[in-house]
Amino acid sequence: MTIKIKKCSLEDLQILQQLSMETFNDTFKDQNSPENMKAYLERAFNSKQLEKELSNISSEVFLICFNEELAGYLKVNINDAQSEKMGDESLEIERIYIRYKFQGKGLGKYLLNKVVEIAIRQNKKMIWLGVWEKNESAIVFYKKMGFIQTGAHSFYMGDEEQIDYIMTKTLI
Repeated sequence: MTIKIKKCSLEDLQILQQLSMETFNDTFKDQNSPENMKAYLERAFNSKQLEKELSNISSEVFLICFNEELAGYLKVNINDAQSEKMGDESLEIERIYIRYKFQGKGLGKYLLNKVVEIAIRQNKKMIWLGVWEKNESAIVFYKKMGFIQTGAHSFYMGDEEQIDYIMTKTLI
C-alpha cells in the first residue's frame, strides 16, 4: 500500500475540477435538489474559479493518491484566503474530500496530519473548518481527530441557506 500526497498546480486544474465535482456530488447529492447541486458545482468548480484558487498564494491544494490512483484532495487557506475572518494565527481547511471507493482506508486522517504539519510549519495556533450540520459522519470524524464545535455560519447551496458548524482544533 502506497500513499502519496502532492501539491496541486495549474497543470492539474482539469484533474482537480473533475475530482472536486465528483466528490462533492457524491457527498451531497442525496440531500440536496439537483438544481441547487448544479448551481453550486458550476459556481464553485468552474475552470476560472479553480485557476484563481490555485493561483492564490494564501491557499494550497494537495492531491492524495492511494496505490498510484487519485483518491482525494485537500484545500487549506491562510490569511485573507480564509472564508471567515479567524485571524493570522489560524489555518482553514476549506475542502477535504476522499472518493467513495477509498473511504475507510485512513486517508482523511493522513490528510489531517498533513494539515497539522503545514500549520506548525507556518506557526499557526489553530486549525478550523466548516462542516454541514447534516454531515454526521464527517462531524464524528472531526471530533475523533480533536476538533470541537465553536460556532456556525451560513453556507449557500444554490439558493438554499444551510448551516455549517465551525469546528476548531488548537495546536500546542
